[in-house]
Amino acid sequence: MENYIRFDWAMKRLLRNKANYAVLEGLLTTLLEEKVTIHKLLESESNQEDEFDKYNRVDMLAENSKGELVLIEVQNNNEYAYFQRMLFGASKLVTEYINRGEGYEKVRKVYSVNIVYFSLGHGKDFVYHGKTEFVGIHNGDILELSPFQKQTFKVDKVSQLYPEYYILKVNDFNRVAKTPLEEWIYYLNTGNVPENATAPGLDTVKEQLKLNRMSREELKAYYKHLDNIVILRDNIMTERAEGRAEGRAEGLAEGCAEEKAAIARNLKVLGMTAEQIAQATGLTKEEVEKIHF
Repeated sequence: MENYIRFDWAMKRLLRNKANYAVLEGLLTTLLEEKVTIHKLLESESNQEDEFDKYNRVDMLAENSKGELVLIEVQNNNEYAYFQRMLFGASKLVTEYINRGEGYEKVRKVYSVNIVYFSLGHGKDFVYHGKTEFVGIHNGDILELSPFQKQTFKVDKVSQLYPEYYILKVNDFNRVAKTPLEEWIYYLNTGNVPENATAPGLDTVKEQLKLNRMSREELKAYYKHLDNIVILRDNIMTERAEGRAEGRAEGLAEGCAEEKAAIARNLKVLGMTAEQIAQATGLTKEEVEKIHF
């Protein structure tokens, strides 16, 4: 099986070329389950060039043929507030891409596609879809659009007016790719394309994103990029291990304190003085006096 250029590197260096739009279009068509044609790429705030951002994060903002905005972000770093970051990114697009004085009917549909190479939240799946629905608190019914609104906005559901979020937790994929979406996840995770892949866009990956198409200088930069990602992941794993160790130490300390408090309560019942209890348990006199039955 042949190795291909990683998707985040390709987004940074290659997929901005219109000739390679088919890769992005294939991913979005597979994910959204409808034909997506990219009309143009728009300016996004993220493509910074400092040493950290070069390998930590990259994003791309596209406009499809229906005038909808699609923000595709790849994140390698374990960012604890990433859910809020997704909200901020989508909200910013909503407000930035409407002209002052225009009516709210001009608010544009936004898709936020997040490819994360770390464990985000707690869940068993590797692809998640989030959308906005209004549910009745008494009857549990979904609030629907009126016939006039459906005709005017050309959508069937309220959720279609709001930003939608996709999270692809590619590191959590550890099975044989059987569907087009799984073929894409496999490529995003490994940099390989399944041998008999049929997913839209992966044929272009095979043609345009081969490692042997890169110059010596490009390969050198690319391998440095891969090394930086390995270092980043090692740092994340170290932080997690240290966090678990600190958690165990804190748990032991808390357990010890609770045990001392329980002993102090029993000694109080037996009528011992605060000074005697402090001497027996190692607590201070003030700590003993604060313990209640």
